[in-house]
Amino acid sequence: MENRSEKVDTSTSNISAVVGIGHTDWVEDYKRVRNGEKPYDSYGYATLAFNRALQDAGISRDEVDGLIVGPTTAYERMGEILNIDPRWGGQADAVQSVFQAVLAIKSGMAEVVALVYGNDQRSAAVQYGGPEAMGGGSFLSYVYHSPWGLTSQGALYALMFQRYKELCGVTDRDLGQVAVGQRQWANLNPNALMQNKSLTIDEYLASNYIAAPLRMNDYCLINDGGVALIIMSAERAKRCKQQPVYINGLGRSDLNHHATSLGPRLIDFYRPAQLNAAEQVYAAAGVGPKDINALLVYDSFSPHIFFVLEGFGYCGQGAAAEFIAEKGIGVGGGLPINTHGGHLSESYMQGWSHQIEAVRQLRGGLGARQVANCRHVQYVSDVAGKAMSIIYGV
Repeated sequence: MENRSEKVDTSTSNISAVVGIGHTDWVEDYKRVRNGEKPYDSYGYATLAFNRALQDAGISRDEVDGLIVGPTTAYERMGEILNIDPRWGGQADAVQSVFQAVLAIKSGMAEVVALVYGNDQRSAAVQYGGPEAMGGGSFLSYVYHSPWGLTSQGALYALMFQRYKELCGVTDRDLGQVAVGQRQWANLNPNALMQNKSLTIDEYLASNYIAAPLRMNDYCLINDGGVALIIMSAERAKRCKQQPVYINGLGRSDLNHHATSLGPRLIDFYRPAQLNAAEQVYAAAGVGPKDINALLVYDSFSPHIFFVLEGFGYCGQGAAAEFIAEKGIGVGGGLPINTHGGHLSESYMQGWSHQIEAVRQLRGGLGARQVANCRHVQYVSDVAGKAMSIIYGV
């Protein structure tokens, strides 16, 4: 593979910083929704998170001149509800919203950007699987494969991981290390839905398959909630209430060829895109895997962790199970992964909660959950063939 590190544009590194974070009360709202209540809609959750992020940053809404909203709300309506009139903005998922905020600040299109997400997916009974998943049609790639019974992302990742198991000699017990490790972190997190709900490897193996080889604990949670971040220019961030958490590097590589026929998933497990994105983000940040103190991975399903560890250079190809067993990814492990519990055990906020966990770890003060001497946190998302990564630092 061509070495592209020397071609990486590092001009977006360390020009932006996160100065404010906020989120809703995932645990209490989950309880209320299960009792038949509906505390907020998607806009309400987003608004509450936005107000908390402003308070955390110590700034007023009048200072916000950029707005990016998650794909579950409309940009124009969100700005109206938040009572702001940004000069720049749009709609994006969690990782792309950070990329866009950095690029907007770099280009001078905005100086203070609010990233706002709200989702009432649980109370609205959103379907992520089945023939009517999110409206059916061609909205999501897995609907293309419904004639063969692959009507959910879980089914696709089950197929993907089954092939990986056969090639690499991995067992169900190996995969269970991910859910068990992340549950350990969730038990230390007061914001986690699965706090105080222990999970052993034997309990994991005794649980039912949903789409073999994936069991119930390999699937993300589904809950309502909201998340918000305030990102601004690094120079301006120095004058803010909170210690700035800088965006050290960005990396992205997409695989679109044969995407809807599952080629990038099943043939190479997205690895070519991951390797390219890894070269970019490490060159931009001036660090490598050995410098990362905590790794946060978009984990709609537990196999994501295996593919990211190999694709981003933490271990060799086919060696993720051995790496996890020897290194450890849970509490006390050598490479803390998803220290909030991730989508599997904290909250399913579609990658947004991972961004605020990065900020919290770098700010410090998390007690038993705090990663010691935390200086660099990497986030990775490889959803639908878009391998993207951010390195945060202080």
